[in-house]
Amino acid sequence: MDAFHFRHRSRRLLLPMTTGVCAIALVSGCSGEVSGSPEPGVTTTASSRQGPVSQPTGDAVGDLQAQYEAVIKNVLPSVVQIQASNSLGSGVVYDSRGHIVTNAHVVGTERRFRVTVATGEKTQGASLVASYPEQDLAVIKLDTVPKGLKAATFGNSEKVEVGQIVLAMGSPLGLSSSVTQGIVSAVGRTVSESSTGGGTGATIANMVQTSAAINPGNSGGALVNLNSEVIGIPTLAATDPDLGGGAAPGIGFAIPASMVKTIADQIVKLGRVVDSGRAALNITGRTVVDQDYQPAGVALVKVPSGGAAEKAGLQPGDIITKIDDTSITTITSLSEALASDKPGQNVTVTYLRDGQERTARVTLGEI
Repeated sequence: MDAFHFRHRSRRLLLPMTTGVCAIALVSGCSGEVSGSPEPGVTTTASSRQGPVSQPTGDAVGDLQAQYEAVIKNVLPSVVQIQASNSLGSGVVYDSRGHIVTNAHVVGTERRFRVTVATGEKTQGASLVASYPEQDLAVIKLDTVPKGLKAATFGNSEKVEVGQIVLAMGSPLGLSSSVTQGIVSAVGRTVSESSTGGGTGATIANMVQTSAAINPGNSGGALVNLNSEVIGIPTLAATDPDLGGGAAPGIGFAIPASMVKTIADQIVKLGRVVDSGRAALNITGRTVVDQDYQPAGVALVKVPSGGAAEKAGLQPGDIITKIDDTSITTITSLSEALASDKPGQNVTVTYLRDGQERTARVTLGEI
């Protein structure tokens, strides 16, 4: 299978990471397309079994264009540009009080930002409310709420379907208020970020995959459907190492709106996240290798008292090799195996202790 890299959509350094069977890195890529034409002297026709190829009427094209224009007019005023001292990204106005949701990797470790709103007013100052790197989300708040600030409408992630037309809005390459177009190309993806070079180390489940171009600076912006609803926050795009790190066209990922709302609501109301909804074994572990120096499992370094693993009888030194039917070879694969599970859910953990394979039934805790 081809190897790919994922890149953050803020303007940052190359960040290696992995997801599933793909090798990944977080930085920016650019989308491209390949066009072709028939060989000289060759006439191409549609298959007779498919019937004649229908062309969109002028009215249909005009209607779609009008719909695009309406969505952009409705949503773009809610998308802002965020500048930190060494990064640039995007954000989405969350409420009329000046709260803005963005990616944790956009804000990094900083607490003060400059925000350019789409209303054309001067740059506003903003402060960090809280960052939640575990889900690569953060909320900042404008010092002064400009007149006419418009909060975005967030859609229902459960209604997102493959094939839906979507628009990505943000500040790619510092070009504020930019829009790209594509479709939802997959749902339910699980992606893991690196914890080096500015990455959060988050493993994010149920990501929305899109063909809309996601470039540096798009991080934290809006992925929008034709109902003018934000269905996700663009976060990563893919590059192909075989192309010298060039873009793997049409492969971008957005955090689903449901998770954005879950995290942002808690930060706005409480100033922190108290209920992640994310399952955990409550352990500290490290990847171990076999005789051929290949990843072979996760060794438990610490098993805190009262945590899910300790309650199930797991001990420091045990090596986890499987969660239910999913093989575990690295810390990343362990995170991915748990990403779509819920606290309180029961799983079967296969592990090695003193060279002997054992199993334990574990009731998952919470991150």
